[in-house]
Amino acid sequence: MWGMNNPTRPRPVLDMTPEGEFREAPKPRGFNLLLARMGGIAMLIAVAAAGLLLVALAIFFIGLLLPIVIAAGSIAALSLWWRRRQLRKMGIEPSPVRIILRR
Repeated sequence: MWGMNNPTRPRPVLDMTPEGEFREAPKPRGFNLLLARMGGIAMLIAVAAAGLLLVALAIFFIGLLLPIVIAAGSIAALSLWWRRRQLRKMGIEPSPVRIILRR
């Protein structure tokens, strides 16, 4: 708090109207306007790039999981085929494979 009482420190200026309302900040002009617009465009590009990065990461992880899904499905299909073959060898005609989906 000692910094507030420092006489060499410039005091903040509140620009107010006689009615007690704050005045509006001056509109940026010239180089400040150019920098403000470039900053907005740069922010838009950064958000778009972050979105593309998330999409790329999702595709990468799907690509990593795809071989696992294919291998697990192949093992399951091979297991079903083998069990049906064994049942036919024993003279039992297996019932058709039924897939039930519930919502």
